[in-house]
Amino acid sequence: MSDSCSHLEEELAQGSKRKILWLVLFINLTMFFVEGIGGWLAQSNALMADALDMLGDSVIYGFSLFVIQLDPIWRTRAGILKGLIMSVFALGILGSAIYRVYYHATPDASTMGVIGGMALAANLFCAYLLLRFKNDDINMRSAWLCSRNDVLANLGVLVAAGGVAWTSSHWPDLAVGVIIAALILQSSFGIFKDAQLELNAGRDPSG
Repeated sequence: MSDSCSHLEEELAQGSKRKILWLVLFINLTMFFVEGIGGWLAQSNALMADALDMLGDSVIYGFSLFVIQLDPIWRTRAGILKGLIMSVFALGILGSAIYRVYYHATPDASTMGVIGGMALAANLFCAYLLLRFKNDDINMRSAWLCSRNDVLANLGVLVAAGGVAWTSSHWPDLAVGVIIAALILQSSFGIFKDAQLELNAGRDPSG
């Protein structure tokens, strides 16, 4: 009886996780298009970096949905793949920043501020939804880290918008883009480390 109750509780918990992951996936994909178009129009590296981050997070959430019902060992291995994906997107953002050092235009600060504010509101909601899973298995923990990074990145975009408006220069925008990339890289290394520890320990990541 206790085993059947435990199995039912686990199924309910997994169902709740899936609903939340689908919701944050939809929000992130929507904001990817909003920020991508806005970043292109505003010529903002920070917005484009944040848009790429949103796209990367959407991929991460999709992976999380795919592996949520797999054995814990496979969820841990998927965590390594998700860390790799985060690293690739971070390097893409750095490449974009380097390009704009030589081929630059001063971004539109007002567009940056408006879209950055919209993205911040969206990601605060996502972070709230995922907050309960920040100490869960590596699958859900990586989803929480993505959401947390998004909030910090959005705050950075707003700071960059203020810096651009104040200095009439593209450098604050570039600096924030690089910081966003560094933040993503740091989180990806953390995921690699946690996944390796769980694999080496041979323990149940959900335990």
